[in-house]
Amino acid sequence: MTAHPTEPHARLGRQEEVIAFLGDPRTHGGQAVERIDTHAALVFLAGDRALKLKRAVRYPYLDYSTVEKRHAACVAELAVNRRTAPSLYRGLLAVRSGAGGRLTLDPEPVEDVGAAPADGAAAGAAAGEPVDWLVAMARFPADALLDRMAGRHALTPALMRRLAERIAAFHAEAEPRPDGGGVAAMRAVADGNLLDLRAAPDLFPEREVERLAERTAAALDRLAPLLEERRRAGLVRHGHGDLHLRNIVLLDGEPTLFDAIEFDEALAVADVFYDLAFLLMDLDHRGLRPLGNAVLNRYLEETADYGGLAALPLFLSLRAAVRAKVLAAALRLGGGGGEEGAVAEARRYLELALAALDPVPARLVAVGGLSGTGKTRLAEGLAPGLGPAPGAVVLRSDVLRKRLCGVADTGRLPAEGYAPAMTGRVYDELYRRAAAVLAAGHAAVADAVSARPDERRRLEAVAAAAGVRFDGLWLEAPLATRVERVTDRRNDASDADAGVAERQDSYDLGRIGWTRLDSGRVAADVLDDARGRLS
Repeated sequence: MTAHPTEPHARLGRQEEVIAFLGDPRTHGGQAVERIDTHAALVFLAGDRALKLKRAVRYPYLDYSTVEKRHAACVAELAVNRRTAPSLYRGLLAVRSGAGGRLTLDPEPVEDVGAAPADGAAAGAAAGEPVDWLVAMARFPADALLDRMAGRHALTPALMRRLAERIAAFHAEAEPRPDGGGVAAMRAVADGNLLDLRAAPDLFPEREVERLAERTAAALDRLAPLLEERRRAGLVRHGHGDLHLRNIVLLDGEPTLFDAIEFDEALAVADVFYDLAFLLMDLDHRGLRPLGNAVLNRYLEETADYGGLAALPLFLSLRAAVRAKVLAAALRLGGGGGEEGAVAEARRYLELALAALDPVPARLVAVGGLSGTGKTRLAEGLAPGLGPAPGAVVLRSDVLRKRLCGVADTGRLPAEGYAPAMTGRVYDELYRRAAAVLAAGHAAVADAVSARPDERRRLEAVAAAAGVRFDGLWLEAPLATRVERVTDRRNDASDADAGVAERQDSYDLGRIGWTRLDSGRVAADVLDDARGRLS
């Protein structure tokens, strides 16, 4: 199948011939060829490699209309993706026009992205003028893509937490770019989205598009000072730009980011939370909000960037609108009326863009109880259903304690790590972070023993100071159950063991005014009970 002749602003030149050439097994030593089409590229899979060809198209946000522009985009693609996936990106290959106009393919990719010449003088390259350029990649099993894994329900909270760690590390190392991002960049994204959505009235109802325009403008006006403050603080960086599940692959057991935006640096230079928001939106769109909540919480544990939460609803909305307009472009590229499923999906993205800007009140839920009562499991179960997408921020005292002591979450602390002074610091940090989350308009769940009446009162005071609803849940389970649970823990942030559980049994807890729940039951029943109490 060749590129559709109705591609918008197409500058095909010889590209139809190049596409046929790359789809021919003889070009690849007789190996079978698989082809993947997107609105901006074609990928040819043969043997152990994948060859990516930029389509000769121009959109409002992307211009691959000349060989020179496609070459520059290939060079940029190697540079930006070798930051996160160096083993995937092998180099550049040229398709050349030899004697009599016969097409040939370079035998080996150019490794140095700065050395790929546009004049065909690469050492060892086949003679002839380049008529197009390819990014040569190592091939990986399609089933290793996280979107495929999501389709077969293979994504786990543990994998999502590891992915969040990888993203946080990438953002920490990414180049700060205070010259980009900020409110001006976000307005440009919004304007571009609305331009394309309005251009497809047969796909996106005008009333809904205009409602999105009004809500987006209001959010941008309200958040402008925050966006500028974050830009000046170094939180605008050269990130990935297209961070959804289809652009993440599991390689050697590690979630690996690839296929970052290269065609327009301005789209990748953005607030780090805007970069993260694409993944959170994608998980939400797929009905996987609990996994998105796991990503958000681990990212915050790694970065402590609670200030970004205030802008998250806007960022989620913008990302959903981006996906809506990209799907619309793909439908136009395909010609005709498009696939019914793609049309419905594009409209769902518009609905998600609107829903993300629906006001949802902040709230604070505290989950207390002695060690082994199931606080963390309940907190993580409740979080996705509380507050704005993708759910509440879980603040776990065990994790905070390890971070304050400079120890890995699963590392054990000596006795001094549990001295009264350190415990006081842990709770002070818990209150501070809960207040920051609430100030950002988000929901928080405080997961801590909270055995002392003053610890419980201070959590209630945090909610009162923020003017939000507070709910306290106190979990209770028999000593034998608690001892069994703490003994069975593995790779957990809590250091509590049977001895700790037994000592806690003698605590004077004072008056407990929070809602008491019997947590000695099956966890799913406790969760259902808690949800009923909070609704």
